[in-house]
Amino acid sequence: MYAYIKGEIADITEDNLVLECNNIGYNIRIPLSVAQRLPGIGSTVKIYTYTSVREDAFQLFGFLSKDDLEIYKKLIAVNGIGPKGALSILSAMSADDLRFAILSGDAKAISKAPGIGNKSAERIILELRDKVHLMSGSISETPVSAMDTQSDSAARNEALEALTSLGYAPSEALKALQQVTITEDMDSGAVLKQALKIISTI
Repeated sequence: MYAYIKGEIADITEDNLVLECNNIGYNIRIPLSVAQRLPGIGSTVKIYTYTSVREDAFQLFGFLSKDDLEIYKKLIAVNGIGPKGALSILSAMSADDLRFAILSGDAKAISKAPGIGNKSAERIILELRDKVHLMSGSISETPVSAMDTQSDSAARNEALEALTSLGYAPSEALKALQQVTITEDMDSGAVLKQALKIISTI
């Protein structure tokens, strides 16, 4: 119903924002991560919103970026993950951290969110792995394999396996690989070397 609402912050709590626009105060549910990044009361902000309509409730959920909103929509489409569950996950981790956890199969990281068990975390990974990719700040219906050439994707996957075998956390390895620009003359060994240099600076 509402793509976004731009207005003045009237009140903030850790899970709710009151945004005044044209003399109307909108109650908007927000994750803790959003509450922590909002400017103070009286400031003007633009909040991207999702409208949840049920027989017993009409609620707005708000985010500071389209990326956060889009991954929220992906989460609520997962069987068993409702609006509150998705909000809980994005309160516990950023959209980028969630993306890395999904791609690396890190159910433990996702299950740290209140109310999200290991089975739910594994279901999120299973259903969303092919719907997110490594490009920061974006969500895609296109699998990561379609974003790279076949050889690029193979080199990235081999480098990822090598990094995890060296003891790096999958999410940490993925963050480093995200920053590697693969050229035609790079094999998995070259990709690995670049990723190791990047990890040392993270």
